[in-house]
Amino acid sequence: MTDSVVTSGTTTRAAVAVENRMFRALAVLRVVVLVHTVTLNAYRNNFEHPALGWACVGVMAAGTIAAIVVYAAPERRVPAVLVADLALAVGMLLATPVAKGEWFHASIPGYWIVGALLAWAVRYGWRGGATAAVLLGAIDLLSRSHISQQDWGNVFLLLLCGSMVGFVCESLTAMAADRDRAQSEAAAAAERARLARVVHDGVLQVLALVQRRGGELGGEAAELGRLAGAQERALRTLIRSQDAVTPTRTAGGSADLAAALGVLGARPRTEVALPAGAVGMAAPAVAEITAVVRACLDNISRHVGEDAPAWILLEDLGDHVEVTVRDEGAGIPAGRLEEAERQGRLGVLESIRGRIRDLGGTATLDTGAHGTEWTFAVPRVTSSRGDR
Repeated sequence: MTDSVVTSGTTTRAAVAVENRMFRALAVLRVVVLVHTVTLNAYRNNFEHPALGWACVGVMAAGTIAAIVVYAAPERRVPAVLVADLALAVGMLLATPVAKGEWFHASIPGYWIVGALLAWAVRYGWRGGATAAVLLGAIDLLSRSHISQQDWGNVFLLLLCGSMVGFVCESLTAMAADRDRAQSEAAAAAERARLARVVHDGVLQVLALVQRRGGELGGEAAELGRLAGAQERALRTLIRSQDAVTPTRTAGGSADLAAALGVLGARPRTEVALPAGAVGMAAPAVAEITAVVRACLDNISRHVGEDAPAWILLEDLGDHVEVTVRDEGAGIPAGRLEEAERQGRLGVLESIRGRIRDLGGTATLDTGAHGTEWTFAVPRVTSSRGDR
């Protein structure tokens, strides 16, 4: 099917609900085609071996009842059951030349075989429907001594029916799963918004008050106010990063780089500037870029100070993104990185430049008395070194 959730069997609640409705409709269809088959065989009554012919009709009636009962429960729709269902239809086709003679015109099961065909289409999508149609069509043609144009047309209709019904079932299942996921995300977003209002009305206002009063009182109260201000910024960043309905990581293997970098604003005195919307990229690339930015922040804390201010800027430029990390420290002394490389200390080279290089991007360093600024340009479509 179109989604990994439904390829190996529908496991989401919405997808199972769709499949249940399809099998209930199929149960009604099975009864209809069984009545049609019994009526035609009774009207024609052209068996060379009547006992065998009517025994086949009885087997089809029993098989119809068994299929309706078994398929009613999702946990019983296992491959063995569907194979048995299809095998019974094949058996009825193979029994036709024995019961009617080799020059028969209409098979004993007739349209009854559509029940097994559609069961495969509902369960396994268009591939399952097409597979069952090919098998049933081939058996029907091979069992005949003479193949007419109408017989070829019937096989074509089997292929068309199995493929189209399977495709429709796949589409309905995928849409139901998407709807279920969207409803869950909307409910989660509403709950986050409610919690954000509670936090804003209570905790954030108290932290802002402590920060302001601490600065006015001075002394130890000023330090307490500074810590309260840091926690206020961390909470605001967390609320902002979780405010979007779209999850950071999606089922398709992509992730939101803006949301991932927004969380890093929890570091004290770190300002994060992000685009208004989500910035989707491959999830592994988002993880690597986030690790690079975190390494830059660690270097700022280690070499400039735990409370040193830092700025993170994310720009979405269409075919690539640019991330800038800046501080106002004394800069990296000339030759320090080269000396570290000669001594085998490859922290900056591997944790920053190496990661960006593996993503097919570039890392530019601007350092001096004005501070240190890293600029990372990474293409939207990246390939890791292991994929080359």
